[in-house]
Amino acid sequence: MRATPLKPLAALAVLALLLAGCGQGLLGGGDDAATGDGPIVLGMLVPQSGGEAAIGPYMSNAAQLAIDEINAKGGVLGRKLELKTADDACDPQTASAAASKLVTEGVHVSVGGYCSGATLPTLPIFGKADIPMIIPAANSQELVDQKLKHVFLINGTGSQQAAAAQKWIAKQGAKSVALMHDNTSYSKDIAVRAQQLLGDQAVIVEAVTPEESDYSANITNVLAKKPDFVYWTGYFQEGGLIARQLRQAGYEGAVMVADGAVSPKLAEIAGNEAAEGVYATMTQTPETLQGAENWIAAYKKKYNADPGPYSNQSYDAVRLAAEAITKAGGTDGAKVVAALEAVDGFPMFSGPLKFTPEHTLANGGFQILVVKDGAFTLQDSLQ
Repeated sequence: MRATPLKPLAALAVLALLLAGCGQGLLGGGDDAATGDGPIVLGMLVPQSGGEAAIGPYMSNAAQLAIDEINAKGGVLGRKLELKTADDACDPQTASAAASKLVTEGVHVSVGGYCSGATLPTLPIFGKADIPMIIPAANSQELVDQKLKHVFLINGTGSQQAAAAQKWIAKQGAKSVALMHDNTSYSKDIAVRAQQLLGDQAVIVEAVTPEESDYSANITNVLAKKPDFVYWTGYFQEGGLIARQLRQAGYEGAVMVADGAVSPKLAEIAGNEAAEGVYATMTQTPETLQGAENWIAAYKKKYNADPGPYSNQSYDAVRLAAEAITKAGGTDGAKVVAALEAVDGFPMFSGPLKFTPEHTLANGGFQILVVKDGAFTLQDSLQ
C-alpha cells in the first residue's frame, strides 16, 4: 500500500493531474504508436466469493472507473482498454485456476491481487505468459522475496506494515503485546516481522484457524499472558469476531488490526461497542485521501455507493498500466516491465511513484486508523 499522505495543496495538485490526465505520457496516447488491433485487456483477480468477497467490488469498480475515464480520452495508443475480472476467492487453488483463465482470455497486464496467499501461486502463471503484474493490495513480503521481474507492488509491504505497527505500539506505551495471525502468507508474515521488532514486548504469537466462529480457546491463551495490546494481522471476518470475543472475555486493553481487516464489515461483525476504538495499520483509504472529493463523487455517481478499501489503489493500478503501455509503445511484456521500472514521478493518490529495485514503494505510507461510530477514521499519519 504507499507514500506519506500528501499535504492538502500538494494533494490537490496531484489529483488534478490524476483526473485531468497529463498528455501523451499519462492517459493520452496516439494512433501513431499503436502496435496492435483490438482492445488492450487488463486482467483483475479479486475475491468475488468467500469471506473476503465484500472487497472485490471496491477494487473492480474502481478499476472500471479508471478504464472508462481513459477510454473517454481516446484510450491508450489509439486502442480501448477492457477489463476482465475473475474470482480468486482468496484461495490459492481457485486463484491459480482463475489466473490461467485470464491468460487464455488474452490479458496483457494483471492489475489485481488482494489476498497474498492467493496471489502468490499466480506469479509464475502470469510470468510464464509474459504478463506484467501491478498488484494493488496484496503485500506479503513473500511476494517481494520471489524477486520476479514482472511483479510490482503499489501497496506497502508486510515489513513496512510491521514497522508502522511497532511505532504505534511504542507511541502508546504498551508493555506486553499479543500478536494473532491466521497462518496465511500475509497474516503470518506481518506477525512474525512485528515479533522481531517488538522483541521481549511480544509475549505471545497465537495462530488461529480461519473461518471459525468461536475463538475462545485462542483468546484464553492470549489473555493468560496479560497483554495490554493485541494486534490481529488477518482479515476482517475473523478480526471482527476476535475483537468482540476479547471484550466479552473482559479484555480492556488496546486492540489493533492490520490492513486486511479494514472494512466496514469489521464493525458489523464485532458490534459497534466492541469495534469502537479498534486501531488499524492501513495505507490511504478514500476516507483519508486529501483533496479527493471529485474522485469520490465520480465513483459514487457511477456506482451509487461509496468507494471502499483498495479502491484508490485499484484505480491507480489501471492508470499505471496505461502509462507503462504508452511508454512501451505497445503490450509486449518485457517492454512494459522496462517501462514500469523506469517510472519516475508518476502521480498517484499515494504521491509521485518511483519503484525501488525490488519493485516496491520506497515508503509504505502506513498510517493509523481508528474505529469511531462504526467507521475507520484517521488517527495518526505517523509523521
